[in-house]
Amino acid sequence: MSVRRKLFITMASFIVGMGLLFAFITQIVQQDILMIMVESTRKEEVKQLSDLLTDYYSQHNHSWEGVHDLDDDKRVVSTRNNEGSILLVAQDPAHSVLYSTGEADPRMIKRFGIQSSISIDSNKVATLYYYDSGVDYMSKLRIGILDSTRVLLIIGMILFTLVSLLIVYLLARRLTAPLRSLLPVIDRLGKGEFGIQAPIVTKDEYGKVAMAVNRMSKQLEHSEELRKNLSADVAHELRTPLTIIQGKLELAQQHAEPIDPEQLLPLQDELIRLTRLVDDLQQLSLAEAQQLPLDRSSTDMLALLRRIVERIQPDAEHKAIKLTLECHTDMTVLYVDSNRITQVFFNLLVNAIRYTPNGGAVKVCLEKRTNINSTKHSAKNSDITGSLHISIADNGAGIPAEHLPNLFNRFYRTDQARNRNSGGMGLGLAIAREYVLAHSGMIHVDSQLGSGTTFTVILPITA
Repeated sequence: MSVRRKLFITMASFIVGMGLLFAFITQIVQQDILMIMVESTRKEEVKQLSDLLTDYYSQHNHSWEGVHDLDDDKRVVSTRNNEGSILLVAQDPAHSVLYSTGEADPRMIKRFGIQSSISIDSNKVATLYYYDSGVDYMSKLRIGILDSTRVLLIIGMILFTLVSLLIVYLLARRLTAPLRSLLPVIDRLGKGEFGIQAPIVTKDEYGKVAMAVNRMSKQLEHSEELRKNLSADVAHELRTPLTIIQGKLELAQQHAEPIDPEQLLPLQDELIRLTRLVDDLQQLSLAEAQQLPLDRSSTDMLALLRRIVERIQPDAEHKAIKLTLECHTDMTVLYVDSNRITQVFFNLLVNAIRYTPNGGAVKVCLEKRTNINSTKHSAKNSDITGSLHISIADNGAGIPAEHLPNLFNRFYRTDQARNRNSGGMGLGLAIAREYVLAHSGMIHVDSQLGSGTTFTVILPITA
C-alpha cells in the first residue's frame, strides 16, 4: 500500500470517527436537555403522585391490590380536574397496567408522558407515567427537535465527510508528490546510474531528503570514478615493470647465453618497485579500513623532524635549497606511532624538495594552537582542541586550485604524467592522509601559483 493511500485512509478514518462522535454526543446532550425541559413543567405533580403511590405500596405490604381506591384521593382528583392522565405499569416481564386514570390512550401516555420510577429500598416496583395536553405538546416538540437535528446532523456529516475526503485526498497527493518524484531517481541509482540528481521542489524535510539523495548520488559517482581510476592506475603501474621484466627475460632467452649480474640489476629495480607498490597499497587499504596497527609511544616530534631533515639535507644541498626547522612551542611530545609519522613527514619533505626549484627554500615549523576551525582542502573536517601544528612550506611553483580537492586521492598527479622519475606513483599523499587520520589528526594544503605550497599536519596533544 502506498504512503499516499495510507495517509488518506488514516486521515479519512479520523475525520469520519470524529464526526460520528460529535453527532452522538450532540444527540445525547440535546436529548437530555429537552427531557429536562419537558419534565420541569410538571415536576411537582409527578413528585406528589410518585410519593402517593410509594406510600400506598409500603402501607399495603408491598402490594398494589386495591390501588384503584386512589381514585378518590384529592391529589389524583386534582390531576383529573387538570385533564391529566396517570398510568401505573408493573415492573414485570409483561409490563401489565396496574392503575390508570383519564381518557388518553395508554400508548400515547407511554410515548409522550413523563416517566417516573416507583422504588422501594432501591428496588424498582413500578413505573409511573404522567400525561396531559401540555406534556403532550412539549414531548412532541422535543421529538420533533431531536428528529430534525438528527436529519441535519446526518446531512451535515455527509457533506462534511465528502468535502473533508476531497481535501484529504488532495492534501495526501500534494504531501507525497515530492516523495514520488524521488522514487524514479532512487530506482535509477539502484540500477547503477550514479550522478543522477533529484528535483528539489520544497525546503521542508522532503527537500532535505532530496538533497541527501543528490549528495549520495554524487558521492557514488565519485566513488565509481575512483574505483575505475584505481583499476586503471594499478594496471598502469604494474604494466610497465612487468613489461620491462618480460622483455629482459625474453631477450636473455633469445641469446641463450649466461646473464651477467649487471644485466639483472634493472630486473631487481623493477621487482623492488613492484614490491613497494604492493606494500603501499596494502598499508593504504588497512588504513582506510581502520585496521592499521599502530605502535604508539611518547615521541618528541621536534627530535623526529630533526632526524628527517638530516636525511633530506643532502638532496636539498644538491639543489641549493635552504632547508630550515623552526619550533615555537615547548609541547612537542605526542603519543604517536613514530614509524608511521616518520613516513608522513618524509613523504611531505621529499615532495617539497622535488617541486622546489634550485635555490629555493623549504621551511618546517612547529607551533601549538588551542583551537582550530575546519579548513578547505583538508583530509578531515572537524575541530581539534589542544593540537600541534606542523607545517612544511616551500616557495615552489604552487599547485593549481582545480587540483587541490583531489590531491590526497591515490595515484593522483597534478601534471597527470606517468613519469616515475619526477612524480612517483601517486600514493605518498594518500598514505600520509590515512596515517594522519589514524592518529585522529588532520592534514590540509594551501597553495597559490607562483607563491609556493604549504602542507599542514595537525595532531592532537594527548597525555
